[in-house]
Amino acid sequence: MSKILWQPNDNSLKSSAMYRFMSMHGFDNYNDLHHWSITEREKFWTSIIDFCGVRFSKPYKYALTENDGMASAKWFSGGTLNFAEHLLKNNGDQAAIIFRGEKDLRSELSFDELRNQVASVASYLKKIGLKKNDRVAAFLPNCPEAIIAMLACSSLGIIWSSCSPDFGLEGVVDRFGQISPKLLITANAYLYNGKQYDSLSLASEVVKRIPSIQNTLLVSFIEDENEININVDETSWDDVISYEADLEFIALPFDHPLYILYSSGTTGVPKCIVHGAGGTLIQHMKEHILHYDISSNDRLFYFTTCGWMMWNWMVSGLAAGATLVIYDGSPFYDEGRILWRIAEEEKISIFGVSAKYISAQEKAKIKPGLEFNLDSLRTLLSTGSPLAPQSFDYVYQSVSNDLQLSSISGGTDIISCFVSGNPILPVRRGELQCLGLGMAVEIYNDSGSPMIEKSGELVCSRAAPCMPIYFWDDGNNEKYHAAYYEKYPGIWCQGDYAVITASNGMIIHGRSDTVLNPGGVRIGTADIYRQVEKLEEVEESIVVGQNWNYDVRVVLFVVLKDGLSLDDELKLSICNIIRKNTTSRHVPEKIIQIKEIPRTRSGKIVELSVRNVIHGEEVKNTEALANPESLENFRDLIELQS
Repeated sequence: MSKILWQPNDNSLKSSAMYRFMSMHGFDNYNDLHHWSITEREKFWTSIIDFCGVRFSKPYKYALTENDGMASAKWFSGGTLNFAEHLLKNNGDQAAIIFRGEKDLRSELSFDELRNQVASVASYLKKIGLKKNDRVAAFLPNCPEAIIAMLACSSLGIIWSSCSPDFGLEGVVDRFGQISPKLLITANAYLYNGKQYDSLSLASEVVKRIPSIQNTLLVSFIEDENEININVDETSWDDVISYEADLEFIALPFDHPLYILYSSGTTGVPKCIVHGAGGTLIQHMKEHILHYDISSNDRLFYFTTCGWMMWNWMVSGLAAGATLVIYDGSPFYDEGRILWRIAEEEKISIFGVSAKYISAQEKAKIKPGLEFNLDSLRTLLSTGSPLAPQSFDYVYQSVSNDLQLSSISGGTDIISCFVSGNPILPVRRGELQCLGLGMAVEIYNDSGSPMIEKSGELVCSRAAPCMPIYFWDDGNNEKYHAAYYEKYPGIWCQGDYAVITASNGMIIHGRSDTVLNPGGVRIGTADIYRQVEKLEEVEESIVVGQNWNYDVRVVLFVVLKDGLSLDDELKLSICNIIRKNTTSRHVPEKIIQIKEIPRTRSGKIVELSVRNVIHGEEVKNTEALANPESLENFRDLIELQS
């Protein structure tokens, strides 16, 4: 078993919601509780509704019906509720949202102010004729207005969809153009790394390209005297919230559509993934309250944009009573210290970032625990890609030796996690803590048999409420079934290559569609990244398989620190550290220095796109990339011709 780096003390363990829930149902260890949660799903999810305080306007008839396999599962049929009502249950002058931005931007909104502004925006939505099932598209920074508008939409049964303002025109149209929104909400501008960027010129082009848009709602996020007109009925946010209105919550079916999220779009036009209000609510409340022990005493932060599902996940923290601390801008502003400074000043207790952010902090030799007072910090969450074992070491050596570090994994597909944190379990070096309650996660081999302590495909063998209710414009559910149920008929295949460990935690090796296969042996890319990025000279790396001589050879591309060049000595160091800590099959046949690695707009590296380029194949939908020009670094390389 991996080394234990942290474990809860007796007081924190027994005071946690997870411990109370476990004891309430007669279990004395998490593994037994998890087994019950996936074998007695109706009892489990009903108990979550009771424990977390989910309120139905009309009682449900059946907790679960499955007439034709897990893809057809229906949850809490006949029952009605309202998503926004649960997130707006608190009153008073306690801060509900604290906004922080670059250049010392700060604002605060109390629970009473939040409720009032949601009521005002909902009144505006009704005034312009929007009704249940209409779509609203938001092209916004991570600002309070985005949360307010989302809650206003969900209070009325209007479907919300959003993306961040750094998306290019085609990326926005590829997404919003599929769902025919009637209203576009946009900011005038945004800040990133000290520079101001205009949003209105792009928004005006979006309006021209998507004829369904009848109105625009303009948020003056940055003061700008040179604002342009969008040429469609335009209303100012400040005017909207100046009118008082009563808050209304429409009772809606449990599976009423709440959000439309999008796949990354790196292999074609993004898929429009529709998530239901009830399933999203109870899954998020389960994770926030049980897996992360969030309550009204907490301040919850996650570095995200409105274009990543972690925004939707974070916002649901309001249902647990937490204060949300949100930030818009570069995470590396203020010499890479801005997020830690905010954590200190706002007394954040739950702090979430990406694995790449933690790795970059380590490379920059930033020591947050010495530079800032982080006494309020209780839990550090990491997702987006596997967290390397040395990053676990960095957190406990340089951030705090007394916090719960939870590397978590799930995705846009389920708007939540398959593998989660757990306040009653130890943190083991390099491992995700546990399989999420209610999530029947297994590892399958190629023939579809489950395995323990062997690497294979991460699957979910039983339905959960957080799975999509459908894909947009997919009448026969063909796209939906092709996305998840083709590899193992009737079983959800997530597309991750992973192993369940002896401690019932998990290690994820990377995406299964980018798994390397030299000599017929499957190798996860994350296993190579973990070793390469230990070297001080290497900033980051990307590894792909190249078809060569009727086999596959491993090709590693590295970005080095400024001023360094890849020489034979460094190549040897890279090969040695990989061989020493993995196997000889992991050692790349080619190591090539590049200037920049392509990424999606949520920060994930795109191995498939690089693999396509080196094979001379088309890269579809480069609009999904934050830096598509970086793909030219990989085209027609002489080193790959021999």
